[in-house]
Amino acid sequence: MATELKKAMEGTLRHEFETGLPAAEVWEVYGGLLVADLIPQLLPEVFSKAELVEGDGGVGTVLLVTFPPGTPGSETFKEEFIKVDNENYIKEALVTEGGFLDHGFQKYLVRIEIIGKEEKTSIIRSTIEYEVHHEHANNPPVVSTSGLATIAGSITKYIKEQKGLE
Repeated sequence: MATELKKAMEGTLRHEFETGLPAAEVWEVYGGLLVADLIPQLLPEVFSKAELVEGDGGVGTVLLVTFPPGTPGSETFKEEFIKVDNENYIKEALVTEGGFLDHGFQKYLVRIEIIGKEEKTSIIRSTIEYEVHHEHANNPPVVSTSGLATIAGSITKYIKEQKGLE
C-alpha cells in the first residue's frame, strides 16, 4: 500500500518601511535585544512582554514572548535567533514553541533586514517565511505583516524621538 506524501503549504510575505534614518542607527535597536525591550513598552497591544530565556542577543538567543491578555489562541511563544549578521544588518528569528506553531504552522520565521539607501535613509524589510501543515491547507491560518509594519513604524518614531528629530 503506497503512502501519499502531502506537501506543506509554504509562503512568504514581505513589508518594507522607509525610515528616514541611517541603517546603522536602526540596526542599533533591531540588531540586539533592545527591540525586544521596546516593543512591550511602545506597543503593549502587540506583545505585552518579551523575556530573555538564554543568550546575549546573538545567534542562539531565545526569547519568551507574551501576547496581550485577550489575544485568541496561545498566550506565549518562544523564538530563537538563528542569524544575526551585524555587517549586512540581517536578523532571523524562528518560532520554536507555542504561538503560531499551535495554530497550524510547522515553520514560522521572521527576517528583518535594514537596507541602507542613501547616507541618511534606510528601509526596514520585514519578511515572514512560513509552512502550514497539510491538514490545514483547506483552512490555512492567517499570516500578516501588519504587526511587523506597526513595529517598524513605532521603532522608527522612537529612534527619531531619541535623536530629537520628531
